[in-house]
Amino acid sequence: MAANMYRVGDYVYFENSSSNPYLIRRIEELNKTATGNVEAKVVCFYRRRDISNTLIMLADKHAKEIEEESETTVEADLTDKQKHQLKHRELFLSRQYESLPATHIRGKCSVALLNETESVLSYLDKEDTFFYSLVYDPSVKTLLADKGEIRVGPRYQADIPEMLLEGESDEREQSKLEVKVWDPDSPLTDRQIDQFLVVARAVGTFARALDCSSSVRQPSLHMSAAAASRDITLFHAMDTLYRHSYDLSSAISVLVPLGGPVLCRDEMEEWSASEASLFEEALEKYGKDFNDIRQDFLPWKSLTSIIEYYYMWKTTDRYVQQKRLKAAEAESKLKQVYIPTYSKPNPNQISTSNGKPGAVNGAVGTTFQPQNPLLGRACESCYATQSHQWYSWGPPNMQCRLCATCWLYWKKYGGLKMPTQSEEEKLSPSPAAEDPRVRSHMSRQAMQGMPVRNTGSPKSAVKTRQAFFLHTTYFTKFARQVCKNTLRLRQAARRPFVPINYAAIRAEYADRHAELSGSPLKSKSTRKPLACIIGYLEIHPSKKPNVIRSTPSLQTPTTKRMLTTPNHTSLSILGKRNYSHHNGLDGTCLLGISKKCHLVAFPL
Repeated sequence: MAANMYRVGDYVYFENSSSNPYLIRRIEELNKTATGNVEAKVVCFYRRRDISNTLIMLADKHAKEIEEESETTVEADLTDKQKHQLKHRELFLSRQYESLPATHIRGKCSVALLNETESVLSYLDKEDTFFYSLVYDPSVKTLLADKGEIRVGPRYQADIPEMLLEGESDEREQSKLEVKVWDPDSPLTDRQIDQFLVVARAVGTFARALDCSSSVRQPSLHMSAAAASRDITLFHAMDTLYRHSYDLSSAISVLVPLGGPVLCRDEMEEWSASEASLFEEALEKYGKDFNDIRQDFLPWKSLTSIIEYYYMWKTTDRYVQQKRLKAAEAESKLKQVYIPTYSKPNPNQISTSNGKPGAVNGAVGTTFQPQNPLLGRACESCYATQSHQWYSWGPPNMQCRLCATCWLYWKKYGGLKMPTQSEEEKLSPSPAAEDPRVRSHMSRQAMQGMPVRNTGSPKSAVKTRQAFFLHTTYFTKFARQVCKNTLRLRQAARRPFVPINYAAIRAEYADRHAELSGSPLKSKSTRKPLACIIGYLEIHPSKKPNVIRSTPSLQTPTTKRMLTTPNHTSLSILGKRNYSHHNGLDGTCLLGISKKCHLVAFPL
């Protein structure tokens, strides 16, 4: 019952995707919607897989600086597996808020600020434990050190000087030391000091009545007297008594010099109403992070002025009223909510029925036998071949799966238990890693949080790109020649985004095709007389081809007549083609399309 009860301030897992790791959030508010559902206003935490590689390098640099200054176990003493799993425990705090349905909560976890005095192994020994040391801004993509670090260790201890001997001079710079402003052993009694303080308040009230700006802010005598009774007036009166050696007559004369009464104002009176409203708005957004308040809301104010105003503002009625309003608002909101354990099956769960193999990642035709460890694929994290439940993991085309234990680790910590091939190459670079194409591919996979396949998988670790080419048909090539006037290839190449009018080209091609079908072919060369051809054949007699003849038998089938390729060493006067081909006697020249073939006649 207590495990399923979630309260404000708890660190919880949220599930926004069935295949991605859980989101880690801190509950700030629990609100009930108009439909009766419960929504949680949460603070976002980010994992290493959620930020860019450039920021990860900055985070690693910051971690090395902490290791050099700390006296605890450094990362160099850890094994490769511990280094790999330690990265899964690191988070980055953000100032971003979001609202999520409370029904998406999947359990509790623990997130703490990195303790420099504690060993990093303590985070690995505890389940559902994370740490953070940097603040991530998702809007501007920056990493900053958290201002709330606990300053523990020898670096933050005071250096106590040795005690001076009698007669030894103090060589310290006196201007940097503390200044004495009050002497408890004064000759004045407590009654005399209180009377002087009353005179100082009266002078302060009269000074505010004479000041135009103060009379506008405190129009009534009651408000002016209250402002004159603040600590700034009392501090000025005490300092005046000390500087004049507690001489009342001399101190009173200083309170009212020749120019008029002295007016002492603190930050509450110096700030305008608009500046006070900005401060309250910034305090609502950032809390007591005065650096962010000054940077985003009040850049013209000094950090000292903002801090001083804050502690004076806490003594006003305005602070008391806001505190009461927040208390009443908190009473109306939910303090806790009960979320039952989520028991629905995960869509990535690989199911089997009646011993039949189930498909991995929904791929049709690619199956495996979970009951048979020899035929089944091993777990991508621990390389186990047997598990009571398997889950599909990674891209569908890779057909990877995780066992039940590694799947729960993946959902909680956003990674695999064992270092993958890409992690090992980072620790010990190999010659293959020098290839920029392989390195860029692996970096893309690492950014997506999907490590490359381990060496036990049958497929390649790197997915190759599908090669393709544009295949042009013979009719397209012929249309380019026939329809040159309509197509205008040169102009079309200069404007690749302008579509080509296929209808006009097809119509012109049909017209030209009809013209070519009805008209005889035109030959570029003139036909030679028959006497010239007979004379040429007498000078160059044709050779008879050797015909292979075989007697038919029952064992071997009858072979067809084989033709030998004619000799083309000497070109004819008609060109490369012979007489029959040149005159179209073989019937292969149709519609202006001819094939280069050689016919040889032989006696039967």
